[in-house]
Amino acid sequence: MFQDFFIYVALLMELATVALVIIFYKEFKAYTKQQSEIPQINHEGNRMKLQALERLTMFAERCGLANLINRINQPGMSASDLHFALTESIKTEYEYNISQQVYVSPEVWNAITRLKDQNIYIIHHITASLSPAATALDLSKLIIEYSNTPNAEMNGIVLSALQTEAKQILN
Repeated sequence: MFQDFFIYVALLMELATVALVIIFYKEFKAYTKQQSEIPQINHEGNRMKLQALERLTMFAERCGLANLINRINQPGMSASDLHFALTESIKTEYEYNISQQVYVSPEVWNAITRLKDQNIYIIHHITASLSPAATALDLSKLIIEYSNTPNAEMNGIVLSALQTEAKQILN
């Protein structure tokens, strides 16, 4: 009887040992699988960051003053109509891309925000210098003239910052 007790205890210890080995094996396998997925997650994250940088590059290009004029100016518009259309286009583009800030550095996002603010300010300032009877053509000429001035726009700086961040991801 005493001997039977030791046999049962030994059997229970063997079962417990086997159960622990199975549990540890399953945990190890799950841990190994989790570790093997980390590079895929990083790869996916980098892909999303690069897509965000592409979208913000398009934003910077589309919000360039000359590009805005070429895209939005229509015959027969008044200067105030064009002023409104230009600023609304910039705001809409910015709002459309606002979620991309999650994927880029704060410095790049600040540059994007400053680009938006600067171009709206320039459009307001140039429009304010015109008479109320000015046409969209008058406003367009002044904006194009201004944008052709060296270092007048932040687009080049923003595009350079976007390229630098993309290169960091790719390396």
